[in-house]
Amino acid sequence: MNMKKTADVTLLFVVFIWGVTFVMVQNAISFLEPFSFNAVRFFIAFLILLFPYFLTLHKKRTPFTKEVLIAGIHIGAWLFLGYAFQTKGLELTTPAKTGFITGLSVVMVPVFSLLLLKLKLSRHTVLGVVAATFGLYLMAFVDHSSLNVGDFLVFLCAISFAMQIITTARYAKALPALPLTLIQICTVSVLSFVSALLFDENYSVVFQAEVMLQTEVWAALLVTAALATAFAFLAQTHFQAYTTPTRVALIFSMEPVFAAITSYIWIDEKLTISSLAGCAFIFFGMILAELPSKKSIAFSREIT
Repeated sequence: MNMKKTADVTLLFVVFIWGVTFVMVQNAISFLEPFSFNAVRFFIAFLILLFPYFLTLHKKRTPFTKEVLIAGIHIGAWLFLGYAFQTKGLELTTPAKTGFITGLSVVMVPVFSLLLLKLKLSRHTVLGVVAATFGLYLMAFVDHSSLNVGDFLVFLCAISFAMQIITTARYAKALPALPLTLIQICTVSVLSFVSALLFDENYSVVFQAEVMLQTEVWAALLVTAALATAFAFLAQTHFQAYTTPTRVALIFSMEPVFAAITSYIWIDEKLTISSLAGCAFIFFGMILAELPSKKSIAFSREIT
């Protein structure tokens, strides 16, 4: 399996992890407020990634250069905004709907790629984006016509995640993945902690054993920190060097599909005909984008 296919499979697994953790996060934030949850989650993930970093120092030194620090903070700031809006939005809307609206980043990434990175798109990629967007529309709005503040917050989350993909694409080829991931995750943890002090009314519960030892809390923190954060963002940072931002966004559009299935299994959230049709269009969009075109696909030029 070449690196391009390995990247696709790994990133799809990452999306599966993200999709199935929506319900876990919603359960956990009934005990911990959003910024407090993210501060602890990303701090644990940072500690997890420190272990392989120190293990590799004797083999190949990968220092935290000024360039890595700036790039990591840049990516981490967008990642913080994405999770801040998403976690706050989860308080006001459903897990499945959150997954649907977050998936709208599949539309934003090719637009941002064109405007910010000057990357052209193949015809099949554009058609794939259109199909996935229509699928997201079927899942998000046909059966959920009323919008609320939570939906708007999740929409801002989609913009932030799209920019996180774009900034990762900008730096992934030139900089080492592990230090870059460590800095961005540390950035999210620090910004979340500061935000918890400013906006969370009961941030002190993170120091209360009776809260942190609740099964819903420690299980969600461990799963999201280890798999949905440490592994997921290290994998994204590494494998985005072998693919395009739009391709990553199309793979990430499967997140609402996994979120909907998880919501159906765990909390009996209804899966309607339009939701199933939306899933089919998203999957079709991914397959369509994989088809070869007569013209050269991929980048119109190398990312600088």
